[in-house]
Amino acid sequence: MTNQELSSKAITYQRQGGYDVIEVAKRSVRIPGEGEVRIAVAAAAVNPTDILLRDPGYGAQAFPAVPGMDAAGVIETAGPGVSRLQAGQKVMAAVMPRRPDGGAQAQHIVVPAASVVAIPEGASMAEAATLPMNGLTALFALELAGLQPGQTLAVSGGAGLLAHYAIAIAKRQGLKTITDAKPEEFDLVAGYGADIVIKRGPDFSGAVRQEAPAGADALLDTALLGEQAFGAIRDDGIYVPVRGWADKPTERGIKVKPVFVSKVLERTDWLELLRDLVSTGEIKLRVAGEYTPEQIADAQKLLAAGGVRGRPVIVF
Repeated sequence: MTNQELSSKAITYQRQGGYDVIEVAKRSVRIPGEGEVRIAVAAAAVNPTDILLRDPGYGAQAFPAVPGMDAAGVIETAGPGVSRLQAGQKVMAAVMPRRPDGGAQAQHIVVPAASVVAIPEGASMAEAATLPMNGLTALFALELAGLQPGQTLAVSGGAGLLAHYAIAIAKRQGLKTITDAKPEEFDLVAGYGADIVIKRGPDFSGAVRQEAPAGADALLDTALLGEQAFGAIRDDGIYVPVRGWADKPTERGIKVKPVFVSKVLERTDWLELLRDLVSTGEIKLRVAGEYTPEQIADAQKLLAAGGVRGRPVIVF
């Protein structure tokens, strides 16, 4: 183990744009400070946010930028004040890429210890790397929805990774879930713990209303349906989008509560809960494919094509 600054390989974006802006480059990685750890990354998941980070419409970003919000690896060095974690421990971490240290897709990363927990027992590094960010997003979405046991949560895009985690957490909380899927994926989604699986189609709201005539108490919109899905929600219900929301009036008293996962990346207790959900089998980790850093464009293309049931993972 070393307690010195080191040179390390990282996936970087030189600017916003297409796949041609991606490079694998060397960078310096600092010593962890108070309350931080440095992790030798074994695997880092690829998420839609990584693609958005290259999008000129995504907003200002300092370059070169390192993408990635999920990592799994081994603690190399623990900074001052860190006692819960030790060097040599296998861990997973949630990382914010829009920070001076960059994101997770690098051989070494420095992150707050609060964003780091041991990987689930029996999980591979690649599997563990798919859990932290989407798991935290699901937990935060459920907290924002604020539903009580017995109430109904609708989830769009039911076969996706985020939906899987949200449905499993909702079931543990005693909520009734209604979600959509292609007919050939009904069994898969039912296996997540969904109470009612409706056929995926152009009228999501109508299909939900057939099962819940008064409308769902809240909708987690992982499929980015937007206002066209408001019909699925009861009067004064909750709409939870996963990519922000323009401040504008809504119909029938529906309240919009966007999920900004950056607010909960240091919820150690939630990361530990996610690990427990994997250990009990309530969440099943799925890797859509393993790629080298030099194959990052291929991993992003797979994700952009849609229909991925899991996450591509970069393996260092």
